[in-house]
Amino acid sequence: MSLAERIPVVEEKGPWATKEALDNLNKIYQPLSFDERIRRLYQDFSPEKVLVTSSFAATSAYFLHIISRIRPEQVIHFINTQYHFKETLSYKKYLSELYNLNVKDIVPDKHHHAYSLSEQLWDKDPDLCCTVNKVQPLEEVKESFDVWVSSLMGWQTEHRAGLSVFEYRRGIVKFNPMIDVTKEERDAYIKDHQLPFHPLVDEGYSSIGCTHCTAKGDSRTGRWQGKEKTECGLHL
Repeated sequence: MSLAERIPVVEEKGPWATKEALDNLNKIYQPLSFDERIRRLYQDFSPEKVLVTSSFAATSAYFLHIISRIRPEQVIHFINTQYHFKETLSYKKYLSELYNLNVKDIVPDKHHHAYSLSEQLWDKDPDLCCTVNKVQPLEEVKESFDVWVSSLMGWQTEHRAGLSVFEYRRGIVKFNPMIDVTKEERDAYIKDHQLPFHPLVDEGYSSIGCTHCTAKGDSRTGRWQGKEKTECGLHL
């Protein structure tokens, strides 16, 4: 049995994730702004059942600034693949102190991670590498929550452009409050509030993931260069 076959994918669907329920949530939240959507979320869902993840990548300061202002005690989960740039870890530390964030690392199974390292899966099988180091570790955490908040924006990729504010994804209700925020709106907010960019942005990195699979480039063109892969699998 291969390593991929030994890793289960959670796909159980709860009664709270019906099409009717999701359609109703999208109808209510679609007219709201990013800020208003976050405030409403904590009214409609139990705050203790809200999962927030951040990659502490290019412009995470925008997303985290809003979250920290509305619910300062919110735990921010960071998927530490152990392949991050040192600049990402420094940026994580800086934002955590700046916003007084409560950050919790999610780490891969040590044996699976060791396998990905010894086999250099990022090159041989990048999908499995992401499954081992990102997707599966988060699957285990998601079981304790009702809704997962991410910072996806529709202009980033063709796949993301087709996503709704609320969707059902891999066993959990997924909340994309920034999905219709434009690049111009994001940049204006960062400028107006004098928020810090990831240090690698000035060096030409627009989308920042693991060291092996990230290069300089606009939008997400620097991710998995030379491969058909465009997403790590968390949002598929």
